[in-house]
Amino acid sequence: MTGKMDSPSNKPQKHIIGVADVVFGQNVTLVEPVNVYGCHIGADVFIGPFTEIQKNSFIGARSRIQSHSFICEKVAIGEDCFIGHGVMFINDLFENGGPSDGREELWKETTIGNRVSIGSNATLLPVFVCDDTVIGAGSVVTKDILEPGIYAGNPARMLRPLTQSSGD
Repeated sequence: MTGKMDSPSNKPQKHIIGVADVVFGQNVTLVEPVNVYGCHIGADVFIGPFTEIQKNSFIGARSRIQSHSFICEKVAIGEDCFIGHGVMFINDLFENGGPSDGREELWKETTIGNRVSIGSNATLLPVFVCDDTVIGAGSVVTKDILEPGIYAGNPARMLRPLTQSSGD
């Protein structure tokens, strides 16, 4: 190895974000450390530690985001949702054979409806997920989910419709 390890050219570029430029609703709970910036967080939302929520994302009221989850740009999550530990949202499909290198015009949107539960370690590509859906742990969602139900697998497939209680 050549050169000095502590020379100025070897110093890393640091981006210290933490929490910046966020619109918060009332009664939001953040368990640090988190990296949350340029997004909108609704009322009564819980965000666990080691979570990143990037700019231009939206988290609806009363949703819970568990630890180690990554919510990239262009993701909208509805109200009363549960996002398990280590859930990953993807906005770059590598359509040109590799990463888009920050070219945001190539990124796609993800929309998650209301009352959606996503199990730990699930991965969601840019998709639409309708209201009242359960996505099993470890699932990979590659296509839109248009019918309420329980989905699991890689790729995620409907296991069964979700039965609705009448509330009586």
